[in-house]
Amino acid sequence: MDMKKILRQQFMVAVENQLRDGDPPETALTLLRLKEEGYTEQQAKEMISACIAAEMFSVMESNEPFNEQRYVGWLARLPQVPE
Repeated sequence: MDMKKILRQQFMVAVENQLRDGDPPETALTLLRLKEEGYTEQQAKEMISACIAAEMFSVMESNEPFNEQRYVGWLARLPQVPE
């Protein structure tokens, strides 16, 4: 199994869950904004998933809980994807 592929799939599942649950609402707003800017739905979801990945890596590095404020900040900067 390719671990990177599995992780990418899981981050996409997280995007779908956030959109379904409306939590945080900024996820759906970001999807709409990116689509209005000309990105496909798939491209927009992949960018959002990169923000989830960045936050998860921050959580693992810092040993702190998920920081929704930081995550929402990353969403606001899309299409600039977090490093």
